[in-house]
Amino acid sequence: MARERGLVTGNGLPLRFVEPSGGPDGYEERAFLSGEIATRPDNRHDLFNALIWLSWPLAKAALNRRHHAALSDARCQGCTERGALRDALTQFDECGVVVAGTAPDLWRALGEHRWREVFVERRDELLHSTRFIVFGHASHDALAAPFIGLCGKALFIEVDAAWLDQSQAQALGRLDIRLAALFDHGDFSPRDWQPLPLLGIPGATVDNEQSDYYADPRQFRPPRRMQSGSSLGNRWTRKCLEESPGPAGRNAG
Repeated sequence: MARERGLVTGNGLPLRFVEPSGGPDGYEERAFLSGEIATRPDNRHDLFNALIWLSWPLAKAALNRRHHAALSDARCQGCTERGALRDALTQFDECGVVVAGTAPDLWRALGEHRWREVFVERRDELLHSTRFIVFGHASHDALAAPFIGLCGKALFIEVDAAWLDQSQAQALGRLDIRLAALFDHGDFSPRDWQPLPLLGIPGATVDNEQSDYYADPRQFRPPRRMQSGSSLGNRWTRKCLEESPGPAGRNAG
């Protein structure tokens, strides 16, 4: 499919899914330098990674470019630390969620952990104005066997009403372009991603059709403190510094 569609990695090389080689180059470097995406056979995590490459080719290529550039800069400076940028890129690649909608105030309410307001009191408005699209392949893997506290790393992209009526392919194509531009030019850290309890998204589980589901503090914590957020693409307003919890070692976030 990648070959038929002419997909490329961050260096513009033809995208190919190959078995891990055990060579000296890591995943990102191998993808950038050779176009090869290390993909383990019969591995669900890597399957989802491949599917995200096929669904978001521009954004994934942009992530690959930024990783390579950050690695090159670190080597030039003799630095062995990953740094905040690479940590943020990796977190979104693994656990990212795109919240696309026409109602920025709902996004602000999510950032302030006003869970009941968004998911219960304004649920109809949310369903008509907002789409939650899981980007992170680790989150897709985790959702195959979900657990209480499963958390994604979300960002908001404001769209117009016409976008909501487009076909899935058209809608994802437009988001892919915008997300790629953000990854190519944005400057961010892990604090720029909004923690989002994935099982709170309408439709993620039948349990959240009951309003008392959102009263469970294991998933829906109130914020401990708030601060002004950065303005990634002029979309960010405020962000919360308290993550929703998850079982130790299992929460992909």
